[in-house]
Amino acid sequence: MNATLTSPELTKADRCDRCGAAARVRAKLPSGAELLFCQHHANEHQAKLVELAAVIEVATSEA
Repeated sequence: MNATLTSPELTKADRCDRCGAAARVRAKLPSGAELLFCQHHANEHQAKLVELAAVIEVATSEA
């Protein structure tokens, strides 16, 4: 997971959909839905996201 964000940058207000921690990763599903993850949960769900053909974007700077 090393693509940089092409959508609007994540901010401090963006939270992980699993635990509420600061979001560092945006996963765009083919359906158009987006999921936000902290780095821990992005790593945990990476295999399934790849299987679903999600586009994964990683924040490059601290918000």
